[in-house]
Amino acid sequence: MKETLAQSRFFKVEKLEAFIKTAFMAIDMSEQEAGIIAELMADADLNGVDSHGIFRLPHYIRRLKTGGINLHPEIKVEREKSGMALVNGDNGMGHLVMKYAADLAVQKAKSNGVAWVGTKYSNHAGPASLYAKIPLKDDMIGLYVAIGNANHLPPWGGTEMLLSTNPIAIAVPAWEEAPVVLDMATTVSAYGKVKTAAQRGEEMPEGWMVDRQGKPLTDPNRAEEGFLLPIGGYKGYGLALLLGLLAGTLNGAAMGKDVVDWNADDVSVTNTGQFIVAISIESFAEIETFKRAVDGVVRSMQSSPTLPGFDKVQVPGEQSFAKKQERTANGIPMHEKLFQSLQNLASELKIEPLQ
Repeated sequence: MKETLAQSRFFKVEKLEAFIKTAFMAIDMSEQEAGIIAELMADADLNGVDSHGIFRLPHYIRRLKTGGINLHPEIKVEREKSGMALVNGDNGMGHLVMKYAADLAVQKAKSNGVAWVGTKYSNHAGPASLYAKIPLKDDMIGLYVAIGNANHLPPWGGTEMLLSTNPIAIAVPAWEEAPVVLDMATTVSAYGKVKTAAQRGEEMPEGWMVDRQGKPLTDPNRAEEGFLLPIGGYKGYGLALLLGLLAGTLNGAAMGKDVVDWNADDVSVTNTGQFIVAISIESFAEIETFKRAVDGVVRSMQSSPTLPGFDKVQVPGEQSFAKKQERTANGIPMHEKLFQSLQNLASELKIEPLQ
């Protein structure tokens, strides 16, 4: 599904970030915390993850105002050893909880080589790649997994919604090339893309969802009549299950039947679980040597002869990096329906609308 640029307005990332920050401050969030969330959300749009950036703002504001998310959380470490920690997010915004957890993982990995930090009582935190990339600035590899905030996937061969998209992201730095960044759901599509398709009045491609008779479902407004498909059939189901056990069950967070559908429920605590792993490269190899080796692997992939129908071979993160450069230069496209939704939000919050 491609961007419908003819129906889009364009905004510099600074404009979106300022609007997001102002919106959160309008409901009594501190300037510091609003700034952290705004930077992360705007970065999602800058990297082309339109389903997880400012698109989510009205939903976040609604849940914060109804008490479904704690506006003033006390995020703290509940359990800790030298190479791990379990963070209790106190039902705060997932962006705040995961920024805290990722920074803690990096700090611990500096002295331990590797650190694993899990979270409980967190919330939706935007695209997985945001947090996998945080360790990059300290010459580390990042790995992030989350429990999705609604179940849209049955176990392989079943029909009951018991699993979510449970995304995983891995970010590996290079020397001259862009970082290699994998960000994927364990389903063929993230559910956020279904929601953006519905808002834009677009159909979904066949292969994203099926109805309960196993027939293709392409109307996003009928999404509740079916479910998402796992990547690779039963393998995707297995991956979603095991990642859920690590990000949810291990942390004492919601998993399976306990997951709250936050699309339909603005009040209940989701108890979302995530984990972030930071791996110090210098604990395994010389940093420059490793990064140059990554360059070599990337270039070997890109120089591979192509099959008919392919212009080039790409590596994970390459499209996102290209979109970031394009959008930094030309602005971030916003569909007219989303723009109007944000104008309505501005009026509701009595803040300056997007210009």
